[in-house]
Amino acid sequence: MSDHRPKVMLGELLVEKGVVSQDQLRIALTEQKNQGKPLGKMLVEMGFVSEGVMRDMLGEVLGQQSVDLTKVVVDSEAVKLVSKEFAKRVHMLPISYDKANNELTVAMSNTFNVVALDQIRSLLGEKVKITTLLAGDVEIDSAIDQFFGFELSVDGIIREIETGEVDQISLASYSNEYSQPLVRLVDSLLSDAVKRRASDIHFEPEETFLRIRYRIDGVMRQIRSLHIKYQSMITVRLKVMAGLNIAETRAPQDGHISLQLFGRHVDFRVSCMNTTFGENIVLRILDRQKGIMTLEDMDFTEDSLANLKLMMARPEGIILVTGPTGSGKTTTLYSLLDSINSESINIMTLEDPVEYPLTQIRQSQVNPLAKMGFADGIRAMLRQDPDVILVGEIRDKETAEMAMRAAMTGHQVYSTVHANSAIKALSRLIDIGVPKDLLAGNIIGVLGQRLIRRLCSYCRQPYEPNAIERRLLGLDRGGPAVTVYRNMGCSYCDYQGYKGRQAILEVLRFDEELDELILHSASFRDMEQAARKKGFHSLADDGVRCVLDGRTNISEVSRVVDLTQRIRQN
Repeated sequence: MSDHRPKVMLGELLVEKGVVSQDQLRIALTEQKNQGKPLGKMLVEMGFVSEGVMRDMLGEVLGQQSVDLTKVVVDSEAVKLVSKEFAKRVHMLPISYDKANNELTVAMSNTFNVVALDQIRSLLGEKVKITTLLAGDVEIDSAIDQFFGFELSVDGIIREIETGEVDQISLASYSNEYSQPLVRLVDSLLSDAVKRRASDIHFEPEETFLRIRYRIDGVMRQIRSLHIKYQSMITVRLKVMAGLNIAETRAPQDGHISLQLFGRHVDFRVSCMNTTFGENIVLRILDRQKGIMTLEDMDFTEDSLANLKLMMARPEGIILVTGPTGSGKTTTLYSLLDSINSESINIMTLEDPVEYPLTQIRQSQVNPLAKMGFADGIRAMLRQDPDVILVGEIRDKETAEMAMRAAMTGHQVYSTVHANSAIKALSRLIDIGVPKDLLAGNIIGVLGQRLIRRLCSYCRQPYEPNAIERRLLGLDRGGPAVTVYRNMGCSYCDYQGYKGRQAILEVLRFDEELDELILHSASFRDMEQAARKKGFHSLADDGVRCVLDGRTNISEVSRVVDLTQRIRQN
């Protein structure tokens, strides 16, 4: 940072962005020669620019990711690794620690301070991987004082709460808020939920206690129970963070929280609703890092991936993704858009709501108050010269017909529809009133999907399936022995037997023959038989593939799809 070239580039960038004037830069450069301080620090000290703006500008010049420490929730495991004195001496703040990969993320004002990085390695071991984020000097000093010296673990904070009362009035203000244990408890619960890969956090008031549950891998799990007297305080804190009205307790409210957790942006969609014993609050966790996957990471079979790429290669038409709520349809759609996203095409979306911000993609949100539903939104988007359109969901005849007409006029359209399978998505569209001749020729293909839990690779137990299980798996009674696995439970998977989720998918690509079947009102069975002749594999088939590969078990696949259909087929 004392190198001449970055200084010149930084000064030019600040003037170019209109952050400082040419005169202010000249004054700072003159003063810098007298005092020998870095240009960025000089500009902040002279009051020409705020430390937050300087942090972001330096990050741009140095090609370093910057972090706003005022919006960071640190990992209690990371803070325990070093003392406050050590953090002050090397001028860094530990933000997160990934024990599995032995990776520590730290915030520093000088990310090129090799001496400080060597001192961290000598303290923690040479094998530790250090990821650095750029932060301001004053921000780091303030954050070290804030996060060190206070209990940060959930258990420790609960013990602290049980030994003393919390002042609700001071909780609603921002003065010295981190000294309040309820503030730290809420932050720690949010951090803990993200670390456990939860998708939702539920704060549920009962008559005498507050139940806290996470939805992990699609299944609800109770995490904590607190005395009911803390319920109103936690509600106030969450409302303050989400920018909601803390005085309104009867009407439902929706809000949004954005935090830096484990060195990355994590958003929370907040919903409050009054119930018998108080306000029930649910937070949907929108982790941008886990929101988008490459097509290769989505575990398609070779045939399915080839079919999907052929579908996406068609210049016009509609691609549908179907499945129940929480089956990962939005993640799949975002991943498909990300795979084609480039400067050469204009991609526009209409969602309810926008879940993840996507670079270079124009995203809009349905707004009933502004009289912009899905159908009106599609009309408006078509005037914006799009190449590709994403419609969050097809719910009614008007939206469906507008999406189809957009596909007919030379656009590639992506959308979702609620149906039990890829083939039944057509029946759903016909039920809501879409004419068959509008469907035929305009639908490129349909993806059906479900999410299943993966077996923990550390504790899964092999066994040989019995006669009924062999029939469910489509295996001959006298065929060769096969090994499948059952869930057990260990410390790695929190004694659940499962760790993480994956999608099982079916890809139905339409051609002239299937279009003809639609026009002639073919039955579900006829459509399926025609599709299977072309290599179509159902959700049940894909689930069985995952069982035989040892990634999940029969009971987990049976939880989301009907495997008994395989007995009828065999």
